[in-house]
Amino acid sequence: MNEKPLPIIRITYCTQCLWLLRAGWMAQELLSTFGTDLGEVTLVPGTGGIFTITCNDELIWERKRDGGFPDAAKLKQLIRDVIDPERDLGHVDRKAKS
Repeated sequence: MNEKPLPIIRITYCTQCLWLLRAGWMAQELLSTFGTDLGEVTLVPGTGGIFTITCNDELIWERKRDGGFPDAAKLKQLIRDVIDPERDLGHVDRKAKS
């Protein structure tokens, strides 16, 4: 059996900034969209204003670098581009093209 391991998403959020709900919401959005195509989605508490999202240790989003937080559609597109670039995200992709 030569199955590729499923992607691991890690969302690191600042507890001092009270970003747990935002991190949890983003995790829920990813799990709702990608479901069993993900191996796990992990929330990691941090401090100092950190908010990062990684996929298999590849930095997908960093609040300071990327200027805030991604909306759900952008986040789904970024994750899709890493784990399955050919996947159609339906209304998310159609909305982005308009």
